[in-house]
Amino acid sequence: MEFFERFAVPHPSPAIYASMVAIALTSIAIVAGLTYFKKWGYLWREWLTTVDHKKIGIMYMISALLMLFRGGADVLMMRAQTAVPENTLLDAQHYNEIFTTHGVVMIIFMAMAFIIALMNFVIPLQIGARDVAFPRLNALSFWLYFMGAMLLNISFVIGGSPSSGWTSYFPLAGNELSQSVGTNYYMLSLQISGLGTLITGINFIVTILKMRAPGMTLMKMPMFSWAGLITNVIIVFAFPVLTIALAMGTMDRLFATNFFTTTNGGMDMLWANLFWVWGHPEVYILILPAFGIYSEIIPTFSRRNLYGYNTMVISMVVISLLSFLVWVHHFFTMGQGALVNSIFSITTMAIAVPTGIKIFNWLFTMWKGKIQFTVPMLYSLGFIPIFTIGGVTGVMLGMASADYQYHNTMFLVAHFHLVIIPGVVFAMLAGLTYWWPKMFGFMLNERIGKWAFWFIAGGTCLAFFPMFISGLDGQARRMYTYSEATGFGIWNMLSFIGAIGLAIGFILIVYNIYYSTRYASRDIGDDPWDARSLEWATHNPVPEYNFAITPQVNSRQAFWDAKKNGHKLFKGGYKEIHMPNNSGVPFIMAVFFFIFGFGFVFSMWITVIASLIGIIACLIHRSFEKDHGYHISAEELEKSEVELRGAK
Repeated sequence: MEFFERFAVPHPSPAIYASMVAIALTSIAIVAGLTYFKKWGYLWREWLTTVDHKKIGIMYMISALLMLFRGGADVLMMRAQTAVPENTLLDAQHYNEIFTTHGVVMIIFMAMAFIIALMNFVIPLQIGARDVAFPRLNALSFWLYFMGAMLLNISFVIGGSPSSGWTSYFPLAGNELSQSVGTNYYMLSLQISGLGTLITGINFIVTILKMRAPGMTLMKMPMFSWAGLITNVIIVFAFPVLTIALAMGTMDRLFATNFFTTTNGGMDMLWANLFWVWGHPEVYILILPAFGIYSEIIPTFSRRNLYGYNTMVISMVVISLLSFLVWVHHFFTMGQGALVNSIFSITTMAIAVPTGIKIFNWLFTMWKGKIQFTVPMLYSLGFIPIFTIGGVTGVMLGMASADYQYHNTMFLVAHFHLVIIPGVVFAMLAGLTYWWPKMFGFMLNERIGKWAFWFIAGGTCLAFFPMFISGLDGQARRMYTYSEATGFGIWNMLSFIGAIGLAIGFILIVYNIYYSTRYASRDIGDDPWDARSLEWATHNPVPEYNFAITPQVNSRQAFWDAKKNGHKLFKGGYKEIHMPNNSGVPFIMAVFFFIFGFGFVFSMWITVIASLIGIIACLIHRSFEKDHGYHISAEELEKSEVELRGAK
């Protein structure tokens, strides 16, 4: 009985019990469905063992959408709890767990997954490549991310969730103040998924630098591919810092080291510095791909070339450099001194300059353009004013002296969300809608999509604008309740209504996917948006080899110039293509990582050692494996191309 007690949730509630039942029923339904429809073999062959960058991108996207709704449920509970004074819907512990997991799920397991999903699917197509440089590593990246996400998500029902905030500051995250295994889950799940992200960064840097189509110099790359390159460089420099910090935090909790303790030579501010040395570049890891998405969509639906291509590239490079020089603004109030605060205040305000340049680039792109108000374009247009408000309030927070008023209030929460939601969520939904036809061969319904946009845009403004007022009035963030005398009630009620509007918008997106899957036309051609970049030059659906003939690039908008100016994209005849084989090793290895993480969370050292042996065995197997892939002959290629053209 003692063995099972260690897995018990320390602070159970009706919501926790409901989660347990829901997880059990969902798991049974999935297993029963796969068995009844005899899909186990299909699942293994086509998805669990795939190394195709397109399928991996789709799996990232599905996972990100699931995490979006997982984190969204947390939002609704938090906003419901604070909607009225002295509410008792949630107790303090449950509220702490919810806002902690909300931040982790949304940043690490939703937003990161979504941008990597689009990078996986789009970038190899945009640069004219057959796949990424290391297909098996790409599969391993996804499965490590997925297992990390699952490890964190089972914490609610096995052992208890982390409750020390998504930043997990010490000493709050130490054993004395976080006695359950929740913070162990935090440390291990982020470690596993972060390893997958680091592998992704290396993989895509090599892919973009070494696998571009002939003629595609760096300054002829589409802007989303440029954003992907810079983002992955940031990943490679930033994520090792998080890896080390998490390792040190894990050792503090499990092996009584004193890296972050307030006694015995430890330094709790060391965690804050290490976390934000990773954490602020992480903001730009999320934002830069979004900038790349908007830089693809706005020219397409303005029917104009992107204004200021060179300045867009330069501004992204400058942002990436400055992103590593601003981390201290996250703790201006923690005693660095006036000189240090002044330096980081200047760098914080300086990073707004290249960001502002990009806003003007997009506005000038639309100037005198023939704008089409499609769903992707609506998200792109809605992004500009809302993101600008979020960015300007960020400059306010960047003034060190003023930050003593703003810090740790709802003003900061409003600023952050008005940057991340238009800067990441709007971009994800715009990119999802824009590239959906290339992924699945049909378009999402425009009318339902526009309804969803207005609910999401309106809900965003209504949910977070009132927080500026309540924050300036003194409402601290992370407060799970407040008295009626504070006067915060009206602002929190408005925020709750806005959160409901957001929820309705996302429900409409789900309904749109269902409706379009059933009723949308499949006869849309290969280029339904009349787009400009190379991914639209291949078939719908995209064949496993992407391009039958490697494209020859002569300009920044090669596909547009091929359509409008007669440039020849595909020269020569069909040649044999070499492709990688599927492999189950990445999936199996990630399962061992999951078991390894779970064993570490509960200090089950036999489980840890056994799973570590499994991981090493997978590495040894790969080292000695002779797998040379397979070849598609020129005859098979020609037959496939004739069939794909005939299916139009």
